[in-house]
Amino acid sequence: MRVLVTGGTGHTGSYIIPELIAAGHEVTGLARSDTAATALSALGATVRRGDLEDLDGLKEAAADSDGVIHVAQRQDLLRTGGIDAVAAAEVPIMLAYGEALAGTGKPLVAAGSIGSPGNLGRPATEQDPALPGGEEHAGTLRVRNIVETTVIGLAEHGVRSSIVRIATIAHSTTDQHGFLQRLIALAKEKGVVGYPGDGANQWNAVHARDAASLFRLALEKGAAGSYWHAVGDGAIPFRDIAEAIGSRLRLPVVSIPADVLMVPGYFGFLANIVTKSYPASNLITRKTLGWEPAQPGLLDGLDNGHYFPAS
Repeated sequence: MRVLVTGGTGHTGSYIIPELIAAGHEVTGLARSDTAATALSALGATVRRGDLEDLDGLKEAAADSDGVIHVAQRQDLLRTGGIDAVAAAEVPIMLAYGEALAGTGKPLVAAGSIGSPGNLGRPATEQDPALPGGEEHAGTLRVRNIVETTVIGLAEHGVRSSIVRIATIAHSTTDQHGFLQRLIALAKEKGVVGYPGDGANQWNAVHARDAASLFRLALEKGAAGSYWHAVGDGAIPFRDIAEAIGSRLRLPVVSIPADVLMVPGYFGFLANIVTKSYPASNLITRKTLGWEPAQPGLLDGLDNGHYFPAS
């Protein structure tokens, strides 16, 4: 299969390309710069120059392919419009793919996000609406919902479209800018590793290589209109993550009381995020696609040394 991949030089994308090639697929990667083009070539992909702003170019590239995996985002919009602007820019991109692939039955697999099931008292599942959660994130949730439902809606127009929801924490030995790196930097800055309250709130995680294998499976045999969960660890207590970081940094691990979490303090702008619980299930994904995470889990990943090169 000739596969167009966007975001191929990113954290997850850089694993998706070799995963596809190893399975016998031909990969074309979209590159907006010489640096990206060099990186894509090193991964074994054919380079197609272009960017996400050129919708006609995206349509042409999609039409020339047997399937599309989209994991790129307009990160340049973060500075001017924040995450809502980044998400909103995805809608015309998805519609462009839909126009190019309509009536072909070809696969379009796009990256999504796993949110909190709010007050449901259970893990998020593949059958839940896109990013359910609280009112504090209502704007972002609405925009993200529109993106995911736009992709799923393309199934009604003859596109084998699906969403792979990537876990809240994606980790690997090549992670440079993810959430774990922020927590580690914060601990080094503060001299202690903090967790909110009793630290019992649960987080989900996945190794980027396992996520890549799920994108391949969704491309090859995922049914139209489906959601898939790229989740390896479904419910890790935040305190366990903090203790793993503290062990490697040889720093004390402390509770940050609830009455100071929502004011400028240890977590800063992350306070509203770290207090939430994000348990998630992968049962439907595993049963339907035969996906089985094979890489080290999050806590083992924190123990492999990559995140603490100087410790």
